[in-house]
Amino acid sequence: MIVITGAAGFIGSCLVARLNEEKLYHLLLVDDFGSEKKKRNNESKRFLNIMERKEFLEWWDLQNDSVEFVFHLGARTDTTEHNVALFDDLNVRYSQEIWNRCTKYRVPLVYASSAATYGAGEFGYDDDVSLIPKLKPLNPYGRSKNEFDKWVLSRASERANSPLPARGVGGEEVITEQSAPPFWCGLKFFNVFGPNEYHKGRMASVVFHGFNQIKETGKVKLFRSHRPEYRDGEQLRDFIYVKDVVDVMVWFMNHQQHSGIYNLGTGKARTFYDLAASTFRALNLEPNIEFIDIPEDIRDWYQYFTEAKMQKLRGIGYMKPFHSLEEGITEYVQEYLVKDKVW
Repeated sequence: MIVITGAAGFIGSCLVARLNEEKLYHLLLVDDFGSEKKKRNNESKRFLNIMERKEFLEWWDLQNDSVEFVFHLGARTDTTEHNVALFDDLNVRYSQEIWNRCTKYRVPLVYASSAATYGAGEFGYDDDVSLIPKLKPLNPYGRSKNEFDKWVLSRASERANSPLPARGVGGEEVITEQSAPPFWCGLKFFNVFGPNEYHKGRMASVVFHGFNQIKETGKVKLFRSHRPEYRDGEQLRDFIYVKDVVDVMVWFMNHQQHSGIYNLGTGKARTFYDLAASTFRALNLEPNIEFIDIPEDIRDWYQYFTEAKMQKLRGIGYMKPFHSLEEGITEYVQEYLVKDKVW
């Protein structure tokens, strides 16, 4: 049985769709299923069962032989939330419980980290794990993700470049039997967009919000720059289509050879203006864009640039090209948003 936590959410439900395309139906979907907002995401999916997040760990202890692989995507992802205790509970402690059981029951694990761990990018966007203890995330969400990454590195020595490797008799790096799952991978998601994000409200992508603004007003509002080195709308992010994200996760499930923490973006930063203009063009419209101030509650920790270094993932053999920004937006808008369809 393959377990997906966060299975009712954006990326989790897209992963379920992708696994179904591989004719994999022995899936246990774990989430807080009380939210009506996310109900559409799994209505057409095939799976064995669903389970509430609060019940899952106890069930797993009783049925540990049933679990073959875990995708741990469940998390509190609201970057405007400032309740640190909430992040500690859901993003750190619950993730540690997942890790510990994957270690104890010898179950491979892929989990979601985040590019929010990089903060303002003082140390760049390199997924060399020796940099992880130095990172300075800008909000409690990013800090919770980085805290878990640091904890993971304290539990398992990454073979290639761990800052604190465990050493065998001959000096080789080793992972002790009870320190880590047999295979594990943390993925630092950059700016993901695509179908099934309709429930995310303020946290949905600019493509989603832009599409709805065009329908309602004929224009898109982007944030004005509050830094002189960036023109309005030319803040840069590494935008990645959700179908590329789930392709990478499925690839890791099928290639359990290189445990570690990896960036997951396209490796090419694009402007928010490019993103908004591509949304208009997917609708065969000319861009009509205006600028508004960044809200004060996020202005101090707003990222003006992110760009994933992708050599590490490519270096272990993942060669499939990513969608361009224009390709991803065109498919998302024309095949999902216009048709009001989930994947």
